[in-house]
Amino acid sequence: MKNIVVTGKDGQLGSEFQALAAHFPEMNFHFSDYKELDITNVDAVFGYFEEVQPDLVINCAAYTAVDKAEEDADKAEAVNATGVKHLVEGCEKFGSRLIHISTDYVFDGSKNVPYTEEDAVQPLGMYGETKRAGELAVLDSKIQALVLRTSWVYSSSGNNFVKTMLRLGAEREALGVVYDQAGSPTYARDLAVAILEIAQKEEKWPDTTALYHFSNEGAISWFDFAVAIMEEGGLSCKVNPILSAEYPTPTARPHYSVLDKGAVKKDFGIEIPYWRVSLKECITKLIK
Repeated sequence: MKNIVVTGKDGQLGSEFQALAAHFPEMNFHFSDYKELDITNVDAVFGYFEEVQPDLVINCAAYTAVDKAEEDADKAEAVNATGVKHLVEGCEKFGSRLIHISTDYVFDGSKNVPYTEEDAVQPLGMYGETKRAGELAVLDSKIQALVLRTSWVYSSSGNNFVKTMLRLGAEREALGVVYDQAGSPTYARDLAVAILEIAQKEEKWPDTTALYHFSNEGAISWFDFAVAIMEEGGLSCKVNPILSAEYPTPTARPHYSVLDKGAVKKDFGIEIPYWRVSLKECITKLIK
């Protein structure tokens, strides 16, 4: 039985792993948040690894408050960069594999075709910068590890765009949503399933580190996403398209961050659901 450590257990992705754990009896899961495992403390990481002896670490822990990261840069760096470095050091010492979750925010969104793993990165803010630093901590190491970039994550738990739109759609007759930012939603359940599938295919892993992209299939704007949410939720709220300039945020968002998933599908034989199918599944779960 493999010992699997999942950090960030109470986040959207961590919660999905907890829900799926019973379906993978061959995996002995150890779920942690900062109270059980403070990844910003290297001694805490070594002590936890000594006790658990993980075969695989799935790092879902992250500082994800994009705008707040600008004024709370030290904390964002501690979790997204230094904490990842400590996990890498733990994996080096105890011979563990690592799957680290990253983000489309490492790109500036200046392209108009899907981003591949070979494309140059250019983060627009502190959140993206610290996440890129975390990527490099993994990719520059000599452990057996994968970095998975994803985008527009939502689930039936936690705070996310889907749940916000459902709430606002039930409260308002109309709202405006930006239509000049394009990307691909990612249902956290689909990402968790894919990660567990990848985890089981050890023979397909590279000898050291590799970078992959994962999101649901398809490309849409936030406006399109909001319209679909209202339709799937049976809400009559009218969604109006607006420009990003009409909804300013402290940190600029990539105007285009569609991710090319060809590599992960080819290397691991993964089938990725279409975004609308997964959205329907999530909203059906929420309504029930």
